[in-house]
Amino acid sequence: MSSFFSVIIPTYNRADILPIAIASVINQKYQDWELIVVDDGSSDNTKEVVKAFDDPRIQYVYQENAERSAARNNGIGLAKGQYIGFLDSDDQFHEKHLEGLCR
Repeated sequence: MSSFFSVIIPTYNRADILPIAIASVINQKYQDWELIVVDDGSSDNTKEVVKAFDDPRIQYVYQENAERSAARNNGIGLAKGQYIGFLDSDDQFHEKHLEGLCR
């Protein structure tokens, strides 16, 4: 079953701040989403940070460093949602962000 929203977070060596972005998706009032975190060749513990969330709606994908646009395109190729949105790994959604897009 596909989600209404596919949220894609491209990231590179931001394991220290990435949990804030991920938590802002998890804490959405509107819960019909999937999250695709595309690790663009990080050398830190990004994979472990993402896997620690233990939510079946979160997918971690690793790719060799190819820059942010390639990471976004990779996420788009994996997305199953009706709509696609992007969130930078150093940013966060307001808790009603996705809900507001449904109106």
